[in-house]
Parts: sequence; structure tokens; C-alpha cells
Amino acid sequence: MIQNKLRVNDMALIGMFAALMGVGANITSMAPFLQVAGIPLSMQPFFCLLAALLLGSRRASIAMIVYALVGLIGAPVFAQFSAGFAPFAGKSGGFILSYIPAAFAAGWYLERKAQPSRLRFLIASLLGTAIMYLVGTTYMYLALKIWIDAPISYGTAWIFMFWFIVKDMAFAIVLAFIAPSIYRSIHKATGFSRNHISST
Repeated sequence: MIQNKLRVNDMALIGMFAALMGVGANITSMAPFLQVAGIPLSMQPFFCLLAALLLGSRRASIAMIVYALVGLIGAPVFAQFSAGFAPFAGKSGGFILSYIPAAFAAGWYLERKAQPSRLRFLIASLLGTAIMYLVGTTYMYLALKIWIDAPISYGTAWIFMFWFIVKDMAFAIVLAFIAPSIYRSIHKATGFSRNHISST
């Protein structure tokens, strides 16, 4: 059964992954060659999905909410060390929001099995990645069209995201191989467990 209350170690893990999201947002900001049209090829999708695969849907999505709120109130944890409401109003704001449902969905899918296979890890990672890009790219398109009336089609918005998608698909594949081992090591050392809902 899912525990309704967050324990101290739950809150520590949530805080850790919220912090990792901030690191992931800016790890490539200082390297211009790792940017496309001024947008850094961040590690945020990697850490978002890692949180989902290790912590489960509930804790991972809370970690993403904490990350978004910390940046919203002024901590420079968004891409290029930005903060406040402005990043949400920009072309990448949808991705900040997308991490919440992506983490929940990937974690939820993995929780359907008490002992998920590597294939299930891969599908969970790809599911989370798909949600990130569906929400983030659609939001980017609407932001460009509505707020600055940019002459861009929805298809062009997806073409623009091509290299980002390639990068994050590669991350999803890597996670499918490393996340099970990381989870088993943590579980063996600490007894930590995801919130498994059912085994059907």
C-alpha cells in the first residue's frame, strides 16, 4: 500500500532530486557549443526520469513540483541560472511544467510491476520523454505564436526540437540499463522501496 505520509528520508530524496534538477538545468549553460538557438542541451530530462524510476510516481512528481516552486520564488535553478515567472512565460517554460506529469507517468507505469523488467524501465523512460516533449513543444509553439506572433508552424516547432529529442531518447535508453542496478543497490543498502501499487 502507498503510505500517505512522507517520511524524513522521503523528503530528503525529494529535496535531493529537486536540487539535481537545478544542476541539470545549468550544467551545460557555460558551454555555447552545447546549445541550440540559445537553449542549452540540459540534463534535466535525465534527472527527472531517474527520479521517476528510483522514487516512484508520488515522490518523483513532488520533487518536480518543489523544483518548479523553488525557481518560481526566486532561486536561480532554471536554465541559464534564471528564476521567477519569466522562464515560465518563455519558450522553454512548458518543459519546466512537463517534468511533473512526466515524472508521475513514468513512475506510475513502472509501479505496475513489483519487479519490473529492463524493458519496462525503457518503456517508462520513453513514456516520460514523450510527455515532456508533447507538453513542452506544444507550449513552446503557443508561446511563440501567441506572445510574439512568430511565423512558425507546429511542425517546424517539432523539427526545431529534433536534436533535443535525440539527446533525451539516448538518455532514456541509458537509464533503462543503469536505473535497475542503482535501484537494487539502494534497496539493498537502505531498504528503500518505491510505492508499488499492484503486480498486475
